[in-house]
Amino acid sequence: MISVAMFNNKGGVGKTTLTYHLAHMLQRLGHRVLAVDLDPQSNLTAAFLDEESLGLLWDEPATPAWGGPHQARLWTQTEQTSGTVVTAIQPIMDGIGDIRAITPVAINQDLWLIPGDLDLSRFEDNLSAAWPRGYTGSDLAALRVTTAFHRIIREAADEVDAEIILIDVGPNLGAINRAALLAADAVLMPLAADLFSLRGLKNLGPALREWRSVWQNTVLPKIPQAIAAPSGTMEPLGYVIMQPTMRLDRPVHAYRRWLERIPRVFSASVLNHPQFDIGTKYEIATLRNYQSLMPLAHDARKPMFDLRSADGALGSTQTLVQRCFQDFRLLSEELLRRLKEVPST
Repeated sequence: MISVAMFNNKGGVGKTTLTYHLAHMLQRLGHRVLAVDLDPQSNLTAAFLDEESLGLLWDEPATPAWGGPHQARLWTQTEQTSGTVVTAIQPIMDGIGDIRAITPVAINQDLWLIPGDLDLSRFEDNLSAAWPRGYTGSDLAALRVTTAFHRIIREAADEVDAEIILIDVGPNLGAINRAALLAADAVLMPLAADLFSLRGLKNLGPALREWRSVWQNTVLPKIPQAIAAPSGTMEPLGYVIMQPTMRLDRPVHAYRRWLERIPRVFSASVLNHPQFDIGTKYEIATLRNYQSLMPLAHDARKPMFDLRSADGALGSTQTLVQRCFQDFRLLSEELLRRLKEVPST
């Protein structure tokens, strides 16, 4: 199996949308996929599950509007062993034990989800305190905290025999994201063609290098074999440019100057090669603005490329649906090709 984190220090670039659609397309291409929501905002979970299922999963009190097949479906699929990532780390946060095994929620055949939870933000302090305490390798409690996400993901992936793990994380460089990214073999970076995304890359690259160096050189060699630990590879796969306004299949002039700067910033900040001309080598795809497809997909609770006329995708909108399918298929195939070059753990 191999794990990929979707990450950019800049929010609002379509990271969760990318994760959601890649998960569905990779499954469509014949792969067993586990999606993991490690963003405390839990937007990926909300994309996969309806409100009734979320209420049951998060143990919210029932309301008169609830009831019906969705609650029963959630529990039937998971045999009442489902939970969120917070369910899994609750014993650590309570100081009474190690991680608790949870069964991923089955979305459909060969696609599963480890749901997120807004309470995940409470784990930030645990992770911040554990990071420096793990330097010596003798503080086993600290090492269990730092490796918790990795072990939760691996146990769930082993249970469903997942081939590809997609990890959605929030747009910051805090302790939660450090632990989440350490659990990733590779990192895919969604970008918008604007100043803010470039600034995000400039912060992201040095942070990844520092975390990788500290983990691999200082912490990992001292971790006892009894604790399953990630390799901390975090290999930069490349970037996906999200939703520029298109005209005649080309970005309009307002975006062009930012598009031209992305390779230089990526090479200098992420790859640490300021003098290298990488061209478009790390540009995996450019995804257009699919206009009205997103709200239709949200209402239909399905990927944009699965929309049908019954969902409101009528006339010329169906042409856009077909183009969306082709775009995500090509992106997924290129992602799979690049993942073959990344050592899996």
